[in-house]
Amino acid sequence: MTARLRRDGTLSSVLLLAANLLIPAAIFVFATGFFPFKPLLPGLASYDAVTEYGEPPAAPFDKLVFIVIDALRSDFVYTADSGFEFTQSLIRDGAALPFTAHATSPTVTMPRLKAITTGSIPSFLDVVLNLDEGDESSSLASQDTWLAQMQAKGTGKLVMYGDDTWLKLFPGTFDRAEGTTSFFVSDFTEVDNNVTRHISAELKRNDWNIMILHYLGLDHIGHKGGPRSPHMVAKQREMDGIIRQIYAAIESEDHLRSTLFVFCGDHGMNDAGNHGASSPGETSPALVFMSPKLRDLKRNLQSPLPESEDFQYYSTVEQSDLAPTLAALLGFPVPKNNVGALIPDFLPFWSNKKDQIQLLMRNARQILDIVLAAFGKEILDSESDAGTLTKSKADYQELAHGWRHLVGKYRQNAGCEDCSELTASIIEWLRHAQSVLSSMASNYDMSRLFLGQAAAVLALIAAVIAAERCANDRAVSFIPLSGISLAYGVMMFASSYVEEEHHFWYWATTAWFAYLGVREFKRGTRSAALNVLSTTALLLATRVIRSWNQTGQKFAGDPDIVKTYLQTSPVLLWCFIGATYLWVHQNLIYGLSGLPIWFSFAAATGLILAAFTFKVAFTLEDAPELVTEFTRRLLNLNFTEGTSLIARARAVFIGIVLLAVLTVIFILVRRRISLGQSGPSTLFTLYTLLAITQSRSTNIPLYLLFNIQHRILSFLADDNNDGNEKQNDSLSPIEVSTTTLLLQHAAFFALGGSNSIASVDLSSAYNGVASYDMGAVGVLTFVGNWAGSIWWSWAGVLLLLSNREKGLMRRPAAEREELWKSHVAALTVFVAASVATVMAACTALRTHLFVWTVFSPKYLYCVAWSLGQHLMVDVGVGGLVYWLGVIEGK
Repeated sequence: MTARLRRDGTLSSVLLLAANLLIPAAIFVFATGFFPFKPLLPGLASYDAVTEYGEPPAAPFDKLVFIVIDALRSDFVYTADSGFEFTQSLIRDGAALPFTAHATSPTVTMPRLKAITTGSIPSFLDVVLNLDEGDESSSLASQDTWLAQMQAKGTGKLVMYGDDTWLKLFPGTFDRAEGTTSFFVSDFTEVDNNVTRHISAELKRNDWNIMILHYLGLDHIGHKGGPRSPHMVAKQREMDGIIRQIYAAIESEDHLRSTLFVFCGDHGMNDAGNHGASSPGETSPALVFMSPKLRDLKRNLQSPLPESEDFQYYSTVEQSDLAPTLAALLGFPVPKNNVGALIPDFLPFWSNKKDQIQLLMRNARQILDIVLAAFGKEILDSESDAGTLTKSKADYQELAHGWRHLVGKYRQNAGCEDCSELTASIIEWLRHAQSVLSSMASNYDMSRLFLGQAAAVLALIAAVIAAERCANDRAVSFIPLSGISLAYGVMMFASSYVEEEHHFWYWATTAWFAYLGVREFKRGTRSAALNVLSTTALLLATRVIRSWNQTGQKFAGDPDIVKTYLQTSPVLLWCFIGATYLWVHQNLIYGLSGLPIWFSFAAATGLILAAFTFKVAFTLEDAPELVTEFTRRLLNLNFTEGTSLIARARAVFIGIVLLAVLTVIFILVRRRISLGQSGPSTLFTLYTLLAITQSRSTNIPLYLLFNIQHRILSFLADDNNDGNEKQNDSLSPIEVSTTTLLLQHAAFFALGGSNSIASVDLSSAYNGVASYDMGAVGVLTFVGNWAGSIWWSWAGVLLLLSNREKGLMRRPAAEREELWKSHVAALTVFVAASVATVMAACTALRTHLFVWTVFSPKYLYCVAWSLGQHLMVDVGVGGLVYWLGVIEGK
């Protein structure tokens, strides 16, 4: 028997290792084929390249002040609740021309700045590069941008102050610059003061032709407190004051008289204050052109405007339209890779209609060069029937036909005085070309896509064989896991199901608990009343959990427990929070009871007080409206009054680490630190404290509900048969794995997660971090967003240990090892299946309208689940905890 277990165990170990190595390999290979860098036209555009339209017209401006206010949603500027009162007065006066700029997904800073400066459509991979402050692979130093064009003119220096993303994108470009980190979201003030302090001196200088300022404070306020944060209007007024200062200098300083002043948002934000996806709030930043010269356009518009649910105010333009518009207004060629169209509202700056036509035709010819680079010059001569071509090529063929007609019309009307019809035709062609090029499919590497999927399928096969060989469960026990994997895979091929994935996990978890309750009732191993009570409590807790936070795409703003009860009643919220900390405090004292009583009480109480006061202080900064007067007084009474948030967080983290190390030492020297619970349970309590430290205050009470579920499941998993083979009244290992899988995903969505990049919560990413550190921030961000999932991963290991607590340690080492491997194999089966199906969906739907807004973000979340949650947490941390439990039990 032991020999057979050893032989099977070796094979299953090899297969399990192979499966878990193939998963990251498959992810990497597929990603290199799915997120390639698009080919670009090299070099700088020049007027000399196209001489058929004559000399370019004179530009009305020679300098540019360009301000990016990060996450400046359109309604922040244009509605009555806005703090931009001076800006609104300029709109009414005609000195400011407002637009809503459409920002395509992904709505994060780096790809949006690429769109603004090049006029092109960035790669979705930039959403990943955007997270790495040290990355320089996305540089635009060698690409054609309006910065490069202004630099080539040689009329002045380029200066930049603000978000250091500009320094990554344009290394060596700026003559004077100071960058600020874009991810330290706890800072609302200094991050902007470091920009503002340079403005007065720069406005007095006459040696620059571009000054770029990028403010981050408003975006940070959104991440911390949402668009309705009490800090928001004050920050808007601060930004409006800076706009007033710069505009006043343009009016009064002679060397600034021909300066164009533009300020805009790189993206907007959703109702939660986040961004990255494609909701109307995220894709609708403000865009305002300002100058006393704009009064000549006689566009005195109403301001403020009433609220609009779609955030569309005034005219809507594409963000890429900025590049050709700046080219015309400042007098340089349109950047080569631009797909934007000159905004027609500025054409009246040129009274000669021929100049207007020339500007539009140069813009059109530049876009035609992109079409010819994609499909060859022969399409201009081809008369092929578009119906015989692929859809993509048919679009280009249609553009080519349109261009030929446009050229003919231009030659016929070259000397016209009123060219309104020709102007309209060129603008129509530009918009059509922009639409086609913007929706162009990426140049996928199909061989890599298929190779990645093949690797994922091999991982699935290896995991299935490993699970079959190392699991002692009956075959019927695998049916629920198989059904979940199959249903989940089918669901990945529908965009609506991907957006609303949380419903799948909530319903699957509810159905699973109902099945367990019915099964226990039929077995009759416990009293019917006890079984009904435990099952009802389990289902009720699950129902409350699923109502805690509305998530997904379609109903994210709908009422839920947090919005309806906790945010409107801070007293109730802090009662629940206090109860959670008291529960953790009790468990921690219980877990340290093997130590001297004075030490265990002092250590537990000190750590809990540090954690609680940190959460109060954090919430006071993050969402002061949620802090009650009583909790404020508690904070003031605490001897740590005046301590910074960074120091408070570090004290909590250090305390958790020290007690965790002490617990591990006691386990390794075979001494119980606890007289009443296992060492892994004590470590679990310490992680719970870390999880609630990294969770938003409104989500802390969820851990009480998780505990209720865990206690009931521990009761079901408890082995009362003293190691006998027949165990009809406990959860089998595969059932523990299935339960863990369901609750990990349900907890992720219950805490507010979704498949949208916008739901990534950065509010706790800098707890205890004084400056940007990729590793520390990455870990804290992952823990903050997957806190509930990690909690259930750990709880699943404890259920496994509880499942065989009495009989496990009497069994041979091979059997103890097989129990753990069967758990990992079951989880690996689902992970491999999910990776394979998500890849298949992305491949099959790569031309789908929502490929970059739904399926690509889902792939990135799949990567996080597979590499972060599965390999690092389920396998890595879970294996360590299980190993410590086995050692302690010997």
